[in-house]
Amino acid sequence: MAPMTDVGEEMHALVERLYPLCRSITGDGVRATLDIVGEYIPLQVHEVPTGTQVLDWTVPQEWNIRDAYVADSTGRRVVDFAESSLHVLGYSVPVSATMPLSELRPHLHTLPDQPSWVPYRTSYYKPEWGFCLAQDTLDAMPDGDYEVRIDSTLADGHLTYAEHVVPGQVADEVIVSCHTCHPALANDNMAGVAVATYLARELAQRAPYHTYRFIFAPGTIGAITWLARNAERVERVKHGLVLACAGDPGQVTYKQSRRGDAEIDRVLRHVLTTSERPHQINEFTPYGYDERQYCSPGFNLGVGSLTRTPYAGYPEYHTSADNPDFVSPEAMADTLAVCREAFAVLDRNRQYVNLSPYGEPQLGRRGLYDALGGRSDTKQAQMAMLWVLNLSDGDHDLLDVAERSGLPFDTVAGAADALHEAGLIKT
Repeated sequence: MAPMTDVGEEMHALVERLYPLCRSITGDGVRATLDIVGEYIPLQVHEVPTGTQVLDWTVPQEWNIRDAYVADSTGRRVVDFAESSLHVLGYSVPVSATMPLSELRPHLHTLPDQPSWVPYRTSYYKPEWGFCLAQDTLDAMPDGDYEVRIDSTLADGHLTYAEHVVPGQVADEVIVSCHTCHPALANDNMAGVAVATYLARELAQRAPYHTYRFIFAPGTIGAITWLARNAERVERVKHGLVLACAGDPGQVTYKQSRRGDAEIDRVLRHVLTTSERPHQINEFTPYGYDERQYCSPGFNLGVGSLTRTPYAGYPEYHTSADNPDFVSPEAMADTLAVCREAFAVLDRNRQYVNLSPYGEPQLGRRGLYDALGGRSDTKQAQMAMLWVLNLSDGDHDLLDVAERSGLPFDTVAGAADALHEAGLIKT
């Protein structure tokens, strides 16, 4: 495994490659994004036709854009899509006109409180057109006529999403979901895409216990489409994480699943607490990223959300200031490490039954004490064996043992391995 600093730099380089692409909930920008991710991990790409019913929603028309600008009377482009895909209201219908500034103003979106930043705005499900620009730019625009052009198409096509599966020892699945719809926003969410990509590569190297399914899909409608197309097999999903805002300088934040006591919730609480990282754990709310789709009451999956600073929790959110300079290799490497540590616990967590539950079994004649000889943590390992034996009643798992005993999870899991091999416990 490459050092964290190297992995962080590689993920940051991937963010920089993905950042300029014009993405939306559909279209060629999503496909180009998945083409790049596909250079790192193999992807199964799905194309779902416009008009397809997906739960209570319908797959919309596909949007693509080639050029857009606002030009003054001299022909100078004062707002130019070629400079940044944020300059166009997402899903803008085509327009070609000349109009006075007074008529144009209602179609211009700015951030008066951050006058040098460009906002991110969309109008997915209502026909509209518009431009996003810095307030400073708008203030410098004199009255007069402006040429307005948006060279876009809204036509029947497809919604595109992709999956990558890391086979496990069992068919039970862990899903890792991230959204692919935001243009020119580095933290939200190309950092999440990069962390998911490198997490998938790491898991493939260690033959995990669970099967891991990575979902790269546009926000909301993408997760809804995935759920609609997988409703019959969604019962295989035992755990999950939505990855977003994975590269900003804030502390790690975990938002619990709707259940609140799902195994993934317990694992993240344990990992974040014992790692002594600065962190925050939030209760579930039905607003945010795609955890709200996976946790909708009909599915109620054990899926939480892992971010650094949560959505809308930092000034740069949904603005041009969320650029590659805002995310850091160190923050992405730390987010990846949290995922790595959490899934290591998840993959080793089991419930056992003590096969010698009446009194304490004799460990010495089974060579279990001898196996610990010379270890620096011999006493701790012995205590872990006693705790595992005592709580292996079919109702407690190893995470329960670690939390109740105060012993490291790795030590507890190692003790369980030794006891299982000795025939004293079974799953």
